[in-house]
Amino acid sequence: MRSINLKKKVTQDGDCYVIAEIGHNHQGSVDLCKKMFLEAKKSSADAVKIQKRDNKNLYTDIFYNSEYQSENSYGKTYGLHREALEFNKDQYIELKEYANSIGLVFFATPFDIASVDFLEDLEMPFYKIASADITNTPLIEYIAKKNKPIILSTGGSTLEDIDRAVNCILPFNKELAILQCSSCYPARPENINLNFIKVLLERYPNNIIGYSSHDNGIVISIGAYLLGARIIEKHFTIDRTLKGTDHAMSLEPGGFLKLVNGLKKVKLALGDGKKIKYPEEEKPILKMQKKIVASKKISKGKIIKIEDLAFKSPGDGIAPYKINEVIGSISQKDFEKDEAIEYEYIKKILK
Repeated sequence: MRSINLKKKVTQDGDCYVIAEIGHNHQGSVDLCKKMFLEAKKSSADAVKIQKRDNKNLYTDIFYNSEYQSENSYGKTYGLHREALEFNKDQYIELKEYANSIGLVFFATPFDIASVDFLEDLEMPFYKIASADITNTPLIEYIAKKNKPIILSTGGSTLEDIDRAVNCILPFNKELAILQCSSCYPARPENINLNFIKVLLERYPNNIIGYSSHDNGIVISIGAYLLGARIIEKHFTIDRTLKGTDHAMSLEPGGFLKLVNGLKKVKLALGDGKKIKYPEEEKPILKMQKKIVASKKISKGKIIKIEDLAFKSPGDGIAPYKINEVIGSISQKDFEKDEAIEYEYIKKILK
């Protein structure tokens, strides 16, 4: 059976596991990050996630020192911009302790091996591998050997890339979830390809499949759940107008809560696929269904014909599909117009 343990067991038959992706929406502020954690908890998120980079070793010197002019920049160079958005070990410890205190799962995406070691020292419960690293097999294998659950995003990849990454993980670690993703920011509906979820479900029958959302709103994530996704990762903020590239496509607390509640309602609404009559249906159906009645006065002893009958509500009598049991029978009493035909007062002619 498909499952993965993300501090609680995620299965195909269970509730959807919803991750609030904080990313760098915290703007490098521990206080703002903690506020986002609290709002994510209030919005019924199962977990919150941020990102960890060892920037000076992750980027080439030229790229690190390149000028970065943008309304979303936190530094004059790209390296300084990225450094402004990183937390140190003490700050991570503070965030982890805070998440624990409010009953929220906290984990991170490492973008390099040094960041894996950094997060291992903090005893992260599991890891996310970013779409951009799906071809980075040295990093993938290094994470897999930590023997902790892994969530793998697949944006900007081919099926060959996904197979390679999965085959790199599974020899060391079976606890793997694979997320369909489009690395467009934001992703337009035509660039999302939710039907690929069905391909992933068929191709990896032992793994939970999910969806990492870079689109606006909640509808597409609910569509992903309907197709079989059981992990939804959605960018989260407390204010979509804040400075930063991800805020505009993120959900605020009210929207995130709507997503979580919507996923729960959809799960309930899917049911077990067996058609049954619900007790709550009885009263409205009785009022709207039809029964067989006399279309006009029918005298006692008359052979009942189709033109003597009508179908009218409420449906508290002989159902219309039993019409052939009534036609050709002999009336045993006088029926007035609209009076319900009853078996007790008709007699079938024996042939």
